[in-house]
Parts: sequence; structure tokens; C-alpha cells
Amino acid sequence: MSMASWSLFAGALLLSMVLLGTLFGRLPLSNAMVYLAVGWGLGPGAMNVLAPDPADSTRLLEIVAEAALLISLFAVGLHLGVPLRSRRWWLPVRLAFVSMAVMVAMIAAVGVWLLGLSLGAAILLGGILAPTDPVLASGVQADPGPRPDRLGFSLAGEGGLNDGAAFPFVMLGLGLMGHHDLGVGMHKWLAVDLLWATLAGAAIGAGVGTLTGRLVVYLRARHQEAVGLDVFLGLGVIGLSYGIAHAAMASGFLAVFASGLALQRVRERPAPGSRPLEASPVAAGHSYEVLATHSHHASATMRDTVQLFNGQLEKLAELAVVLLVGAMLWYAPPLAATWWFVPLALLVLRPLSTLPATVGERLAPAQAALIGWFGIRGVGSVYYLLFALRHGLDAPTAQLLVSLTLWTVAASVVVHGLSAQPLMRRYAARPPAP
Repeated sequence: MSMASWSLFAGALLLSMVLLGTLFGRLPLSNAMVYLAVGWGLGPGAMNVLAPDPADSTRLLEIVAEAALLISLFAVGLHLGVPLRSRRWWLPVRLAFVSMAVMVAMIAAVGVWLLGLSLGAAILLGGILAPTDPVLASGVQADPGPRPDRLGFSLAGEGGLNDGAAFPFVMLGLGLMGHHDLGVGMHKWLAVDLLWATLAGAAIGAGVGTLTGRLVVYLRARHQEAVGLDVFLGLGVIGLSYGIAHAAMASGFLAVFASGLALQRVRERPAPGSRPLEASPVAAGHSYEVLATHSHHASATMRDTVQLFNGQLEKLAELAVVLLVGAMLWYAPPLAATWWFVPLALLVLRPLSTLPATVGERLAPAQAALIGWFGIRGVGSVYYLLFALRHGLDAPTAQLLVSLTLWTVAASVVVHGLSAQPLMRRYAARPPAP
């Protein structure tokens, strides 16, 4: 297609989402459901505008999914304002590590006993499908502030953490299949892929986010420098934390999530003798330059502007990836196993996997049930699928993983998108707990 034709399709789609966005908001539909349907319509099965063959365009599709995942992880980190020492973090941490490990184990067991996969391929399938993605369910969101509702916060925290926590299991599966060096007795996998990648990734991201945020706030509040270009600030933190983590053989996804958390926690350092600005009588309020360079408001202004831009970028990333997933479904004809595996993963394995994490957390029955239900599969699963394909899987295994992964993601987009609004409406209307 020519550039003019691409411009026509892109312009029509984006303007349609603007004009019909309010209507979609009144319907039990998520934006991702619309993107998925449009992607199928643009794919080889209909108009043949998009032809993203996972086998032929693996690296390009992987880069798109990787970029979208980084933007989403940074956005989630920026949004979670709960203090890191708060006990509220225990549930998302347990969901991201304990429940995800249980999910990998259950999918691996299904893969070996029911799908006939080797142990390595079964663990790889579990690592691909274990990460959750709260971004694709627009009706389930974490409230801002230090005391959000536990449901939205736990799902968001889980999604931010387990995309990086899935990496060791993906590498373990590839290693058992002979595509990655696990070391003698799996010592390299334990030391580097599991422990070092996890701990160093979180530490690198926290350091980059904290140091960058403090430097920018200091230059703005004390010297009126480094003002503006907040667009570059967010992307710069993402790129720096991800690049350093990769160079150090650490988890880039955990680094980006941690950098968002750290940047969100940079606080004001008021100059001696200064006072905060009072509310402006002018309708427009104080200008950006005034707020960005005032020692009482510099960090809040930085966070707000970075979050605003990254939120818009996240919507574009979601559009791009889900469109591609819709178009890729043509290359993943549903196999016989797809019809029973997808409902098993979403309706049985996901709720079971959350039980070890929710025990003892004193959740309301509705909270525990919704955490078990909203195990949304999305960008993380698509990325790890393409990452695995690039390592040269044999054709039958690759075809099975492509079919199971893409149809699980597509089904998750539809069923969770349809249920998010009505379930969350009922959840919000429940009587308060005693």
C-alpha cells in the first residue's frame, strides 16, 4: 500500500475512535475489542491490508510488542502511588510471583499430559501465557493516591511485575529445548536468569527513575533549567533504564516498571523561606513554567505532565498491538486443542492460580472472585511468543504455541472486555464491608 492509503486508513480509524469513543463508553465494550475486530478486518482474512505473519515478520512484530510493553509498564508504574512499605504491596507481589509460578506449573502439566509437548515446550507455553495485562481491560483500573481500592491496585501491580517475572520461565523452557544455555545443573539459569535478572532489574530501574527525577526537579526548582520537553523525559527514562538493564543482563521489563514507580515517588524539596503557590483567581490557573520551576510544585508538575503524555502514548501502543493481534489470527487457525485449552486457561487455571496469593489477605468474596476472573492476557504474552519464535522453534511446536497464545489473548480481550464494565459496576455498588 502507498503512504497515502496508509494515511487514509490510519486517519479514518483514529478519528472514528474519537467520534465514537463516548458511544463505546456507554456500551459493554472495551477499546481493545474494537481494535481486535478492526485488525481482523484489515488482515488477510478480509481486506488484506495488514499481513503480519508471525513466521516471516517475527523480529519486526517483536519490536512493536516490546515497545508497547515498555510504554505500558512505565505507565502502570507511574500510576501506582502506594508507599512501597505499605502492606498493600503484599498481594500484587504474591500474585506476580507465587501465582504466576503456579500458573506456569499448571499450564506445563497440561502441555505435557494433554498436548503432548516436551517439558521444555510446555514450560515455555506456561511462561508465555502466565503474564497478565491490566491495560487491556479499561474498566479495571487502579485508583490514584496512597490508599486505592485493593482490587484495581492488586491487578495493576500484578500486571506491572509479572511481565518481568515471566522471563526466567521463558528462558527455562527455551533452555530445556536446547535454545538457551542453562549452565551445569541449571546454575546459570538460577543465578543469572532468575535471581540476578529480577533483583538487578528492579534496582536499576529504581536508581534511574529516582536520580533522573531528582536531578530534573533540582535543576527546575533551583536554577530554572531543564524546563519543558517532558515528552522526552518519559521516553528517556524508559530507554535509559531498559538499556542499562539489558547491558547488565538484568530484566529490562522490571527495570522500566521500577523506574515508573521511582519517578512517581520523587517529592518536592522546597527552598528555604519559600511558600506554596495559592490558587490562581484566573480560570486557567498558573502557567506550566511557573509551576514547573517552583520548589513546592516542581515534582508534581513533572509527574503530571509525564503521566499525561505517556498515557496518550500507551493508547496508541495498545491500538497498534491489538490491531496486529487481530490480523495475526489469520495465521493461527484454531487447532482442535484450542477449543478446550483457551476456556481451561481463562476459566479454571487462572482462578486456581490466585488461591495461594489470596489466602490470608482478608479479601471480600467479591474481590477474591474478581481477581481470579480478571487474568487478562495481552501484550506480554504476544511479546514472549514472538521472542520464543525468534529462537528457532520446530514448526509443529511453533504452530501450536502461535495458535494457543493468539486465541487465548483474543478470547481474553473479548470476554474480559465484555465483563469489565458490568462486573465493576456491581462491585462499586456493593455495600461497604463492616
